[in-house]
Amino acid sequence: MSTRFDLFANELAAKFAKRFANAGMVVVQSSLPKPTQELVALRVSQINGCGWCIDMHVKEAAAAGESAVRLSLVAAWRESTVFTEAEQAALAFAEEGTRLADAHEGVSDATWEEVRKHYDDDQTAALISLVALVNAANRLAVIVHQRGGSYEAGMFAAAHA
Repeated sequence: MSTRFDLFANELAAKFAKRFANAGMVVVQSSLPKPTQELVALRVSQINGCGWCIDMHVKEAAAAGESAVRLSLVAAWRESTVFTEAEQAALAFAEEGTRLADAHEGVSDATWEEVRKHYDDDQTAALISLVALVNAANRLAVIVHQRGGSYEAGMFAAAHA
């Protein structure tokens, strides 16, 4: 399977990507802990089967010092002992916010309560925005068959400058 369309080479797509990246900077610069941001982005991307985004988030998290053990266990976070209660709440939120078609209520009241127990208003807003943005990014990459493997940590840093 080859990439159907080069989103990085098309002028209109490049304009959209720049604005999309700027929206993402709101989350990156928020007080939501950086490890939580990458773990959530990775879990959403795993659920959506986005190889490009999985590749990116694993490499960015590793470059930021995240352990291989924690990265390996994100897909099985419920059966793991390496995530804090706050991270578990964020990962549950990420899953429920991504699997909207699978759950009639979306994010459950129990998960919402756990998120609010661990995150203040700004962090909660960042978490909501992050789940929405990563889901959108996954769809962009999956639609065009953007494959994982070629991403290098820091590759898009200039786009955020």
